[in-house]
Amino acid sequence: MGSEKYPSENGFDAFLKKHGGSDNASTDCERTIFQFDVQRKSFKEALDRWAQFFICPLMIRDAIDREVEAVDSEYQLAKPSDSHRKEMLFGSLAKPGHPMGKFCWGNAETLKQEPKRKKINVYKRLRAFWKKYYSAHYMTLAVQSKEKLDTLEEWVREIFSKVPNNGLPKQDFSDLLNPFDTPAFCKLYRVVPVGKVHALNITWALPPQEKHYRVKPLHYISWLVGHEGKGSILSLLRKKCWALALYGGNSETGFDQNTTYSIFSISITLTDEGFQNFYQVTHLVFQYLKLLQTLGPQKRIYEEIQKIEANEFHYQEQIDPIEYVEDICENMQLFPKEDFLTGDQLMFEYNPEVIGAALSLLTPEKANLMLLSPEHEGRCSLREKWFCTQYSVEDIDQKWMEQWTGNMELSSDLHLPAENKFIATDFTLKPSDCPDTDFPVRIAASDKGCLWYKKDNKFKIPKAYVRFHLISPVIQQSAKNVVLFDLLVNILGHNLAEPAYEAEVAQLEYKLVAGEHGLVIRVKGFNHKLPLLFHLIIDHLAGFSASDEVFSMFTEQLKKTYFNILIKPEKLGKDVRLLILEHSRWSMVEKYQALTAGLTCEELMEFSRSFRAELLAEGLVQGNFSSAESEQFLQYVTDKLQFSKLPAEVPVMFRVVELPQKHHICKVKSLNKGDANSEVTVYYQSGPKTLREHTLMELLVMHMEEPCFDFLRTKETLGYHVYPTCRNTSGVLGFSVTVETQATKFNTERVELKIEEFLGSFGEKLGALTEEAFNTQVTALVKLKECEDTHLGEEVDRNWSEVATQQYVFDRLNREIAALKQMTRVELISWFQEHCGQNGRKLSVHVVGFGAEEDDDQGGDKYQGGEKGEELCGSTYGEVSKLTFLPVSTKMAGAVAIQDIPAFTEGLPLFPYHKILN
Repeated sequence: MGSEKYPSENGFDAFLKKHGGSDNASTDCERTIFQFDVQRKSFKEALDRWAQFFICPLMIRDAIDREVEAVDSEYQLAKPSDSHRKEMLFGSLAKPGHPMGKFCWGNAETLKQEPKRKKINVYKRLRAFWKKYYSAHYMTLAVQSKEKLDTLEEWVREIFSKVPNNGLPKQDFSDLLNPFDTPAFCKLYRVVPVGKVHALNITWALPPQEKHYRVKPLHYISWLVGHEGKGSILSLLRKKCWALALYGGNSETGFDQNTTYSIFSISITLTDEGFQNFYQVTHLVFQYLKLLQTLGPQKRIYEEIQKIEANEFHYQEQIDPIEYVEDICENMQLFPKEDFLTGDQLMFEYNPEVIGAALSLLTPEKANLMLLSPEHEGRCSLREKWFCTQYSVEDIDQKWMEQWTGNMELSSDLHLPAENKFIATDFTLKPSDCPDTDFPVRIAASDKGCLWYKKDNKFKIPKAYVRFHLISPVIQQSAKNVVLFDLLVNILGHNLAEPAYEAEVAQLEYKLVAGEHGLVIRVKGFNHKLPLLFHLIIDHLAGFSASDEVFSMFTEQLKKTYFNILIKPEKLGKDVRLLILEHSRWSMVEKYQALTAGLTCEELMEFSRSFRAELLAEGLVQGNFSSAESEQFLQYVTDKLQFSKLPAEVPVMFRVVELPQKHHICKVKSLNKGDANSEVTVYYQSGPKTLREHTLMELLVMHMEEPCFDFLRTKETLGYHVYPTCRNTSGVLGFSVTVETQATKFNTERVELKIEEFLGSFGEKLGALTEEAFNTQVTALVKLKECEDTHLGEEVDRNWSEVATQQYVFDRLNREIAALKQMTRVELISWFQEHCGQNGRKLSVHVVGFGAEEDDDQGGDKYQGGEKGEELCGSTYGEVSKLTFLPVSTKMAGAVAIQDIPAFTEGLPLFPYHKILN
């Protein structure tokens, strides 16, 4: 926020936005990473502006005070997250004085109120921190550009040589080893989660493993523990209907791996029955670990993993440059120079001693058990200090512990994985069997479906992407059908989990998505074995079945999934907004009601038959396949599923309501009683417009991003997340501004008025826009659209979007660039004035969090930071099957409250179905 050379507080962000760039930073336990990207022609100037923060930052008091509010808002947003709560509780088990026991988020209490009480000067502390740690000899830098390497080196020397070096010895934490070697660690912790979930975490704190990066012992162990094929822990748990998912290993975040310890954890998502039998679940895990310890490290398996990782590394596609420099910069902190590019990706050497040593530490006596369940509500008397997580602690059952540490018998169902038949061995690039094209072409079409195809001649890697959309008229017929479709897709995924797991391990990826109007199947990876995986999925869809046990396991799980979506303010806000705008859409609340009303396994089987009876199959194949091979995918779908053609066309979008030319507010109460977070979205509807207007709107939002952040977050400190965005709702355009805030600080009406104030000031700024500034922004957006794809997946995503929406404008980017080049400043200004003026079609959606003052009109101004709502800590499992609509106060002059969505939308006209084609 300003340096001596470039003092403007938002100068850097404004510069980046002007030149099509972005920036971010992240803090971890022992590292902080800053990164940015920008168009090549502005790279040197951006580097200089950026370097000044590390040379002579201003750190102005007023800016610091406001940033405390942003930190507090981020903490409030993190509070309802079970993963963050779990981390804080886990950290609190460390020995006194160890940094893991500290509060690692920061809030208004610790950064403002407490220092004030204790007369601590935060500004001095911050400067001292900067002086101590922001020293050249602690820093690593990675830059990437198409400039010559010599040029880049010259720039870096010139620009960064002024970064100060204090010459102090680097902080060393080696005297803080074994932080969790305490009696409190090896216990059973029962925890009340925010979401509806049963989960068991078994965790060990091991000596730091980073130095063994060439062997990667934890990666080897997690590969076996997390295996999902025959003989694995999860395979057995799924058969017993005790678990839905299992993850094992170390996430390599600073929390999981640092210079004082490394975590190895096994996290299991349990069913209701699995929760009742959690000790039996733990028993199976310890049996499998004993099996691994008895057999010892296996060279065959290590070499199989090594081969898979080496294939992936050798044929990897480029990633986004901003992500790549971030990875390399961090690797430079961790590995010697020769391993900067490979240290985090390859397994270099098999060392059974190192693997065996890590394995030998994974014993029942050294494990921490954490059991999360809503069933614990009311039974947990302890509270974690910062996130107020309710928990209790007890000794692990002696009877079980004796069994685990004694001469434990191993289940004959547990064994090591067999050899993997999905590992690719043929990496040859296929010759083309049809003319090269810039865009996909339709190579097969009938009344049952069509296939689009493009041979990859740019990236030249032995990989391919295959995507299909199986469109069906039965999904949107009722809320009940939408739920049955969700169940079908979830259970299909469950049925595939074991047979398809080996393909996943061999870097072949698949995803099944329950779309609004059909099933989306995506597969990608090395083309050699990709058809095998695709056939497996279609075979399982054709022979779909579900036992009563699996059906009831997934209906219970889906209830939890819907509940966990509804208690998030941003998800509820989206659901309400689309329920108003999209005609005949079924809301999440309606789906939850249909599910809780009760469904049967017979109904699911009947639905699956009617779903498969009449379909339209649209596919896209891109990459290293010939057109003849690609046609086989569509052929397999039609041969295997044996469906009839659709009786009538099924639109792949909704009809959209035309909003009246006035301001409507829909204000609903958050569905999580323990959550102070609110969300306000102000949406302006434009209508079914052309491609040119869509591009105009993108330009407007690009202009708006930085001033929006500066006004609503930096200056007004309304919340951590504030952003404008383009909205394409089933082909109907609009734009919106969103602020996520806390009810303990601001009421939502005040936030809305501030958004209005921002739009007013932005309108004035826009009116004063010079031709030069307008042209700079147009050029920046053109350059962004002209930017080459870094990998094949980007091109595929863009083409798939055209197929999935049945628009087929594959050269959309070129058309948008042409439209941009003809755009005028006057057009932009008049478009904004027309939509934000008195006659604008405006819809505001407020999701109101639980604040300290629960008065009806949410009156009052800003509450003073963090203290008032401190009792808002845990989750309270409220009713989520209906919405509570709130009244709108007189402060919102001229606004009409929506208290009943169906009644509001009933008489409104609908736009025709619309595709943005030209």
